[in-house]
Amino acid sequence: MEKTFENWLVVSDIDGTLNNKVRKLPKRNYDAIKKFTELGGNFTLASGRLQSSLERNYNRITPNQPAIVLNGAGIYDYNQRKMLWRNTIGEEGQSFVREIAKEFNDIFKSVDIGVYFDDYVYIVKSGLLSQGTMYFDKAKHEIVKSIDEVPTDGWMKVIFWSNPVTINRLRDVIEKLPNPDANFMASSLWSMEMLQKDTHKGVGIMKLADMLGIEKSHVAAIGDYYNDWDMLKTVGLPACAGQAPSAIHKICKFEACHCNKGCVADLLEYIMSGKAEEDMAKEILAK
Repeated sequence: MEKTFENWLVVSDIDGTLNNKVRKLPKRNYDAIKKFTELGGNFTLASGRLQSSLERNYNRITPNQPAIVLNGAGIYDYNQRKMLWRNTIGEEGQSFVREIAKEFNDIFKSVDIGVYFDDYVYIVKSGLLSQGTMYFDKAKHEIVKSIDEVPTDGWMKVIFWSNPVTINRLRDVIEKLPNPDANFMASSLWSMEMLQKDTHKGVGIMKLADMLGIEKSHVAAIGDYYNDWDMLKTVGLPACAGQAPSAIHKICKFEACHCNKGCVADLLEYIMSGKAEEDMAKEILAK
């Protein structure tokens, strides 16, 4: 009788991990996910996207658990069509964003701001970078002239967009000021993201694991870049795509192939072969 994997939860990042470098899904990944879920394994995706933007990728595979959305600020169940859990940005964080909107309003250091709700975005000072993000993610959004036009209840995350020089200036401001009860992460050379303090993909993943009754040692996640750092540091079995930076490789217990070759399949085959359990046992004995 074939072994089953109800005691495992595996979570994958999307671009550069689930998908290859041209954002296509390798068939090898699809086949491995299908086999893993058919054998009882729990599989889902983690992303910084809104639930509607993530749904296209979610429906291309055979996940069987709610998804981690907005970089861990929410857990969304596509079967029930509702958010199961959320962690919103408080008053202190919102005040910080308002200060940034005033400070970075000069034509030479202007910052676009996107305030994300459950499945909607308010864009303050719309520029090419914010417009491009909305277009690519097919996100439902509204452009407003002032941050004061944005509702105060339900801020899930905030994105600041600008040129790399201005983003570095923003980073300097963040580092010098007292932490406004928030968690910041660079998502690209042109953007900085903000969540409520102690919120990231790893937090959302472990909340889901708790809901499913799965132990941390059997929670695996795979990513490919620095915005996956907190996720990989949180789970029991961190894994990375082959093309990930060397610093990411150093914090991972499993190193998969390049995303173009199906790195998610590498991780799932490692688990389904029983090798993951063997390595865990060796790790325990070594301690």
